[in-house]
Amino acid sequence: MAEDADPLADADPHRHPVILFDGVCNLCHRTIRFLVRHDDAGVFRFAPLDSPVGQALLRERGLPTADHDSFVLVEGDETYRKSTAALRVARRLGLPWRLAWAGRWLPLGVRDAVYDLVAEYRYDVFGKKDACEVPEPEVRERFAERALE
Repeated sequence: MAEDADPLADADPHRHPVILFDGVCNLCHRTIRFLVRHDDAGVFRFAPLDSPVGQALLRERGLPTADHDSFVLVEGDETYRKSTAALRVARRLGLPWRLAWAGRWLPLGVRDAVYDLVAEYRYDVFGKKDACEVPEPEVRERFAERALE
């Protein structure tokens, strides 16, 4: 990607909500693969948090650019993190996954405490990669990060 190129040129969160994820986390990679399989309409786009697209979206939304313990959903003009992001993604999937949307009625503090517990131990349980891997060609078009091409 050219240095002066706009990293958000191919990212349109109004048409395709963008999911930002930890690019070295094995659990996160498994989650993205799950979402690609179950997002039948191909609604979501994906970008690692530390990619140019991820960093630009985080800056644009006033979020920390070094916080890599949160799943972030950029949907239209709104930005969601942690359990709220996960639930909003689930509600756009088919059954039975969209039933998780009912979890929004749990207190945010409880939801995010469970989210934070998983996030704290994700590397210990699932491991991590040395670097974000380039996705398979059939999945690559779903990434907002065109530098992967």
